[in-house]
Amino acid sequence: MLESMNNFLIKFDEAVWGVPLIVLILLVGLYLTVRLGLLQIKHLPKALKFMVQNEDGGEGEVSSFGALCTALSATIGTGNIVGVATAICAGGPGALFWMIIAAFFGMATKYSEGLLAIKYRTIDNDGHVLGGPFYYIENGMGKKWKPLAKIFAFFGACVGLMGIGTFTQVNGISSAVHNFFDPNTVHTISLFGNKYSIAVLVASVFITVCVAAVVIGGIKRIANVTQVVIPFMTVTYVATAVFIILYNIADIPAAIVLIVKSAFGIKAVTGGALGAMVVAMQKGIARGIFSNEAGLGSAPIAAAAAQTKEPVRQGLVSMTGTFIDTIVVCTMTGLIIVLTGSWNVGLEGVAVTTRAFQMGLPLPSVVASFILMMCLVFFAFTTILGWNYYGERCLEYLSNGNMKPVKAYRYLYILCVFIGPFMTVEAVWTIADIFNALMALPNLIALIALSPVIIDETKAYFAAHKKDDILSGYHEEIERWNEQ
Repeated sequence: MLESMNNFLIKFDEAVWGVPLIVLILLVGLYLTVRLGLLQIKHLPKALKFMVQNEDGGEGEVSSFGALCTALSATIGTGNIVGVATAICAGGPGALFWMIIAAFFGMATKYSEGLLAIKYRTIDNDGHVLGGPFYYIENGMGKKWKPLAKIFAFFGACVGLMGIGTFTQVNGISSAVHNFFDPNTVHTISLFGNKYSIAVLVASVFITVCVAAVVIGGIKRIANVTQVVIPFMTVTYVATAVFIILYNIADIPAAIVLIVKSAFGIKAVTGGALGAMVVAMQKGIARGIFSNEAGLGSAPIAAAAAQTKEPVRQGLVSMTGTFIDTIVVCTMTGLIIVLTGSWNVGLEGVAVTTRAFQMGLPLPSVVASFILMMCLVFFAFTTILGWNYYGERCLEYLSNGNMKPVKAYRYLYILCVFIGPFMTVEAVWTIADIFNALMALPNLIALIALSPVIIDETKAYFAAHKKDDILSGYHEEIERWNEQ
């Protein structure tokens, strides 16, 4: 029975994450990139500046940086460590190439999502903010599209509860803790008819208690925690990855050549070049979307809570999330895995990245494993927090503001965090992929339909601010002349 269910999930996953959806995601990102004039290149410096410079006078529940950290907390997780490894093992080193390509176009997609989130959000008399794809579908596309908004919200709540938010993250945490403290499963306990390492049980209980302590406090407590944890752990992880790359810098050219060749199926080990290329694309883009969530529609739910009055400004801040998550963090992970050859030695999941750290760092294996374990634990923990917020907001929309189902969802979410470690790795990632795809479709439809709004808002913003910049420069020049 269980095997039949797994086979069904795998086939369904292959269907929803087939070529049509991959092409749709890339075409939406490509279309927005062209229409916005390569905005992700031209305005990235400004976006990075806005990222750390909060806006004054805007309405919202948290700062712009806090909203970004909440969104990053949901994206920087097991996808950056375990997901990248899974993609490269299944699709070859070329999966990393397609992950980066998808992220580049995804930056334009994420920008558009952030813009629409602010433009169409709702703010009640108590200052409570609710926004995201469900509101830019309903308010932007019109009331007749409300069923599409409901579909998005339903699958969004499911993704949080049974996909990215709980099972995959806590499964990744428990696997890392298990591999570090009890790799040979010596100390076991019987649960649900199976034997599990005591380390897994302890990790499950500890993470569940920590999650409960934070999520019960709502968006402000989540933002306060993520604003501290996310910057610190991201810098720690990236610094470690850079050290490994520099330590193995002589092997970089060969690794890059291997990644590019594998991306296009050149010298495929098995099957034809076209088949190898399609597999690399499928795995790379699917894991890339899982990691940075561009096109998925999750990040604009957090962006809507930002204290800002400029949709374009928040769109730029949102765009930096994809840049940091995939083009920086995922690329670092992928390079390390390819450099050390850890992707083709028969390992899976977190064990692949663990071996890469052990091979790449000139440190005892136990120290390298501990560094990775701590990064994974904190990344996954903050992702659990971020997706709880997303799921609750989706359910709030579905229930028309009735908070009783939302509170019930919160406690069910905590329960799913507890049982996550006891599910199989393959089933966990398959379920997450399926819900991702079903959530992405309504959002992609909305982005296409509202693209004229995105383009008009962008042009108006930069035209107005170009004049402001010119006037500012003129006044500064006059002041310098007066001083002389």
